[in-house]
Amino acid sequence: MPIVAQSTETTDWVSRFADEVIAESERRAPGKPVVVASGLSPSGPIHLGNLREVMTPHLVADEIRRRGHQVRHLISWDDYDRYRKVPKGIAGVDEEAWAEHIGKPLTSVPAPAGSPHPNWAEHFKAAMVESLAQLGVEFDGISQTAQYTSGAYREQILHAMRHRQEIDAVLAQYRTKPKPADQKKQQAKQKPLDEAELEAAEGSGAAAEDDGSSGSAGYFPYKPYCGNCEKDFTTVTAYDDDSTEMTYACTACGFSETVRLSEFNRGKLVWKVDWPMRWAYEGVIFEPSGVDHSSPGSSFQVGGQIVGIFGGEQPIGPMYAFVGISGMAKMSSSRGGVPTPADALKIMEPQLLRWLYARRRPNQSFKVAFDQEIQRLYDEWDRLDAKVADGTALPADLAAHARAVGTAAGELPRTPRPLPYRTLASVADITAGHEDQALRILSELDPDQPLASLDEARPRYDKAEAWINTHVPADQRTIVREEPDTELLKSLDDQGRESIRLLLDGLADHWSLDGLTHLVYGVPKVQAGFSADATPKELPPEIKTAQRSFFALLYHLLVGRDTGPRLPTLLLAVGQERVRRLLGE
Repeated sequence: MPIVAQSTETTDWVSRFADEVIAESERRAPGKPVVVASGLSPSGPIHLGNLREVMTPHLVADEIRRRGHQVRHLISWDDYDRYRKVPKGIAGVDEEAWAEHIGKPLTSVPAPAGSPHPNWAEHFKAAMVESLAQLGVEFDGISQTAQYTSGAYREQILHAMRHRQEIDAVLAQYRTKPKPADQKKQQAKQKPLDEAELEAAEGSGAAAEDDGSSGSAGYFPYKPYCGNCEKDFTTVTAYDDDSTEMTYACTACGFSETVRLSEFNRGKLVWKVDWPMRWAYEGVIFEPSGVDHSSPGSSFQVGGQIVGIFGGEQPIGPMYAFVGISGMAKMSSSRGGVPTPADALKIMEPQLLRWLYARRRPNQSFKVAFDQEIQRLYDEWDRLDAKVADGTALPADLAAHARAVGTAAGELPRTPRPLPYRTLASVADITAGHEDQALRILSELDPDQPLASLDEARPRYDKAEAWINTHVPADQRTIVREEPDTELLKSLDDQGRESIRLLLDGLADHWSLDGLTHLVYGVPKVQAGFSADATPKELPPEIKTAQRSFFALLYHLLVGRDTGPRLPTLLLAVGQERVRRLLGE
């Protein structure tokens, strides 16, 4: 059943953009579907920074659908881009061997060894397509290899060649203009997210890819791939507008040929011309761009001047900020090992990942947590879930939640019993893959509503288990003692022994998550002469110190360390009989 968004006109960035895009679409193309667009280069792992390129227009497109409008979200796969360099750390890739393919289209480069996919681009595209399906992203995919090699852009290419002097004049404004010191400083801090923009930024061999060929024969905004070696180390040496005869030479292998561009489909417009051409060709109304595209002289700004040559208009294009991960700097897909949406979806549910992109305006940076911070994020998400359920969520939070849990087509699948992520992680850690033990512990969390099957806690339980197994260092994993620490037990003073006795005396009557929480926090209060129900305001500050000391003692007796999973969860995991034995009863 379609989800109807709440009224959030003044608080929700998605609604505001949807208003603007609908109005602009009615002005430019009345009666036609609204077109929003994203562009992705499958030059390597498509990371979580690239996902913002998709999620920003997806959220806006989805809001437009919720309002009953037809909308197309195009994803252009820039799989006809040149293979720039071999990303580091890709399994099944010998860097020296794959370096031989630099300069070829991405669809002409072999996939990593062992991949079921036919080429490099399809290998990395497939993982992203699967992740987008899990995230509920509806889109129309366009392969630029298919577009160019089929001749779909033939008229646009010939038009660009006829108007090459106008294009060159636009580009020339930025080629010779010195960059201000503050702009250079800002660019030095930025890592471009797009492979084509990297070409422009790096300057050597890339400038030709970005701006086109310039030489004694003049400027040309088209780059052929060599008919012999398939690479783009080519220069157009002659072109005739009337016959469309084009001569090019390849500096990599020495090959040269003359072809009719009106019949030739083995090349592409250079990036800063290609992008605005596609805006006009597809009638794009909305497409965001990263900060790397939005600085003076970059692709988005230059494209805004070139798009008119093709009879189009520049899309509404908000700048989006970088996405990082906890503990890491900005990401670049030219290097292997950067987290992808698939990596994130192994440890978090799609709703949480959607929420991270929906709750922040595009120009706000944020981080995706792969460390302990993921537990805090889940706690925050669960609190929001509770506020939405009881009607106390603020309008902007309510809108972000609605966009996270589903789309115009309906709600995404969710965990039937969403138990706290940190509890599930602790249980997965302690039980080390034993599902029967995990179910025993989780069924005791709430004796009034015992969990009947682990399936009720899935997929969240599986995500938490994956996080424990892949992102928690071995030396931080929890290993419960096999035998009591007799030396430590013998060394306890009267206060220490009394604290253990009070805990053991209360175990049976408090054997649930809430009950054990009350018990472990209450023991130091009772020892100090207060009620176990006393609130922090009623207690002196030294009670917190006593609680920390008591917790450390229990951790040492149970797992041989100062810290560990939350004690109530740990006690449930160890089991009442074993707890009594390890605590010396």
